Amino acid sequence: MTDNKSRSIPHPNTFVDPHRLSLIKGYVLHEKRTPGRKLPIVTPHQTIGPFHPRFLIKDGDHDLAAWSPDAPRAEGEPIVISGILADETGRPVPGALIEVWSANSKGKYDHPADTFDQAVDPNFKGFGRTLTKDDGSYRFVSIKPGAYPNPGYDNWWRPPHVHFSVYAAGVMHRLITQMYFPNEPLNDEDPILNSIEDLGARQTLICIDDGYGADGWRLRFDITLRGRQETQFFIENGE
Repeated sequence: MTDNKSRSIPHPNTFVDPHRLSLIKGYVLHEKRTPGRKLPIVTPHQTIGPFHPRFLIKDGDHDLAAWSPDAPRAEGEPIVISGILADETGRPVPGALIEVWSANSKGKYDHPADTFDQAVDPNFKGFGRTLTKDDGSYRFVSIKPGAYPNPGYDNWWRPPHVHFSVYAAGVMHRLITQMYFPNEPLNDEDPILNSIEDLGARQTLICIDDGYGADGWRLRFDITLRGRQETQFFIENGE
């Protein structure tokens, strides 16, 4: 697992009024997932797994920066995100499905709901998926996403970030989180990141700078499903 000393220490500022986060459309840390009224018939939960077959993933699915292995590359700084998916005891979780998505290098999502006045990069796929290997490892190739404004709420900007979604055997609901970049000034001003009051927990969302290689800026983002070192997960409905 990772050495916490090598992570960037997040800013200690927190938003003391929990109501502030609820004002951001689509982002809440705690939310009822069932209706307030009692339904006549409710399908009961069951655990999930055994899990995804290997042929679910195609060549190039781990690459957000091109539509196919031989297609033109997206504009921006190349990055490689890798890590280990582990359970609460630190054991690797193989065969889990990890999906990621992000804005392009200018902070623009290729989505009709994105009204940010920037161009869509036609070479940027913007989403990817992979299965963890037997040692729990995963790897994605992309470009560093740009920041973008969130109008209508204190005129703040979202820092560069990558969305993660995890499906694993025994997990009742899809787990969603966000990976932030180290040493980003906008991290200190982001209400979503700063809604996590515990600095150690907040730190789990800031990836580790592993230097540069021939394939670009290498970033490590380990994910722990539960326990004392649990990665912070969100209930999310939006970008």
